[in-house]
Amino acid sequence: MNTYARIVENKIVAIIRGAHPSDVIQIIHALRDGGIHVVEITMNSPKVLSVLEAATDTFGDQVVIGAGTVLDAETARAAILAGAKFILSPTTDEETIKMTKRYGIISIPGALTPTEILRAYEYGGDIIKVFPATLGPRYIKDLRGPLPQIPLLPTGGIDLDNIAQFIEAGAVGCGIGSSLVNPRQEINEESLKAITSKAKQFVSAVNHIHR
Repeated sequence: MNTYARIVENKIVAIIRGAHPSDVIQIIHALRDGGIHVVEITMNSPKVLSVLEAATDTFGDQVVIGAGTVLDAETARAAILAGAKFILSPTTDEETIKMTKRYGIISIPGALTPTEILRAYEYGGDIIKVFPATLGPRYIKDLRGPLPQIPLLPTGGIDLDNIAQFIEAGAVGCGIGSSLVNPRQEINEESLKAITSKAKQFVSAVNHIHR
């Protein structure tokens, strides 16, 4: 199964931002044990290229590892060479999308308005990150009316209370950050178990949706 299909099938992209490099592998293990198999490591995290390499080497095909908060083409290329299978951005940058597609990697640029979303898709974005998703599930449903051909991945402000509504509204998946992995929390056996438990709850929430 290719990267795009795995993102759409799993519906959850877990975001790891700012974690200590020595903790990232443990966090991904905890997420995987909870049933989450798509993980984004943000590029504004410490020693991120070596972390990406270690993560992709450790998990291989078990977990799809991508890079997030990618703001330019040079960063995209570095992340791809380190093993990233998708490139996710908070904004739309045409050169970043071109670089990503040049390497045959899934591009997920960020946009908010209908005009921005269509432009990002026309530039070559495979999935468009709707960011921030604070306008709610109704906004996703409204976007799907005139733009049904564009896969949308709302991110920002999504938690257990609203993820099902976003998927029901037509999102192909959701990016989940601090409500799943809190970067300020100390990583130990107890917190890792909590991440696995929370991951299971998110997976259960999306698996019980009938669309």
